[in-house]
Amino acid sequence: MLEFAILGLLQQSPMHGYELRKQLADVLGGMRSISYGSLYPALKRLHAAGLVCTDEPDRRAPLPADAPPLTGRRGKVVYTITAEGKERFAELVSQAGPEAYDDGRLFGVHLAFFRHTAADVRLRILEGRRRTVERQRDGLRSSLARTRERLDRYTLELQRHGLDSVDREVRWLSELIDSERRDPGRQTGQDAGPPSGTD
Repeated sequence: MLEFAILGLLQQSPMHGYELRKQLADVLGGMRSISYGSLYPALKRLHAAGLVCTDEPDRRAPLPADAPPLTGRRGKVVYTITAEGKERFAELVSQAGPEAYDDGRLFGVHLAFFRHTAADVRLRILEGRRRTVERQRDGLRSSLARTRERLDRYTLELQRHGLDSVDREVRWLSELIDSERRDPGRQTGQDAGPPSGTD
């Protein structure tokens, strides 16, 4: 998930690690807080695989004002996606199987980069995610029906809250699917084809 998101951001422009971390927080939203302890090993793996390259840092460049305390003065390494990285990103955004929608966090990353995703793939991912969440909803309803009499009112309210959340997600996904079917190009404009730089 993290490597997919990094490649997606570097697809847009080269960045240094500090900037990438900030952008990842924007893209992933509340799904996950990205620490430097997870970001830099992911960048190292991408670099070793030839999916990103680095530029020599400018040792005279000042650190950002909000850089973490004790940040070294060696300058900022800038990461750039390679041609191989663009190909890998194109592969990742074209995946429409269960790996793209069964895990809610990975689905969120796919959704964040839908502008780079072909319309038919977007629709398959959305429909797959809705099926996954509908199965979760059915399981919650069945569990609630079986255990209702044995639960205290607080546990019952917690289960109802969980069921309400899943119901809302199903409605939201249905709205996205309806919108996608009505006008598949509206959300992505000219970016509905392969990611830029891959043709």
